[in-house]
Amino acid sequence: MSGIEIHNLYFTYPGADSPSLRGVDLRVKAGEFLSLIGPSGCGKSTLLRLLAGLAAPDSGTLTCGGVPVTGPGPDRGVVFQSPALFPWLTVRDNVAFAIRKAMRSLSRREAAERAEAVLVRVGLQDALKAYPARLSGGMAQRAAIARALAMGGSTLLLDEPFSALDPKNRLSLQELLLRLWEEDRKTVLFVTHDMDEAILLGDHIAFMEPGRIAVRHSVGFPRPRRRETLLVSAPCCTLRRELIALFYQWGEAAEVNP
Repeated sequence: MSGIEIHNLYFTYPGADSPSLRGVDLRVKAGEFLSLIGPSGCGKSTLLRLLAGLAAPDSGTLTCGGVPVTGPGPDRGVVFQSPALFPWLTVRDNVAFAIRKAMRSLSRREAAERAEAVLVRVGLQDALKAYPARLSGGMAQRAAIARALAMGGSTLLLDEPFSALDPKNRLSLQELLLRLWEEDRKTVLFVTHDMDEAILLGDHIAFMEPGRIAVRHSVGFPRPRRRETLLVSAPCCTLRRELIALFYQWGEAAEVNP
């Protein structure tokens, strides 16, 4: 099965003087984890929104799983920085609602059972009946990841999903995402500003300068990866310096966890 294919993509926001994306070319192989980094305003989130089908490009081609993207679809799970859970629904009902929207043939009971199963996978088995207001930031984002996984698609799109979390929750959810990816091998596009996060999670790292993909690095470190040894290794430090230098070219410092 094909992964993500983007060719010569252009996009301009209404009223803007120039395109936000200018001839973007990017390929993510099926089952590959790509970390996408770049300075603020370069178009990372715009690109992810186009892949999610939340906006349409001016020109160019955009496919996921070999199918042209023409709008939102259950083949692509999306996680944003904000969990965006319905406050009037429990955690289980939030996920079940998304499942029934994607799979209309399922009964309420079947959707609830599917929701419970995926919530157990993300460690929320004790919060099935909790409402979003009672969740910590980390728990809410786990619920958002569960909702994306429950759609059953082959592609997962994440736009800085851990950036608003405290360091402990951020590290915990990085490990959760790695485990889930290793189990399912979905095609993942992961937007982040954090160099260590990009290196730890990704098979490849694409650096985006304003409007286009400028550089692509192969991470190359074997899996499974141990944070404690990987992030202090000489090859990792060399790669991190190369990535940070790209940010400084555009006048912006990268985020690096201590």
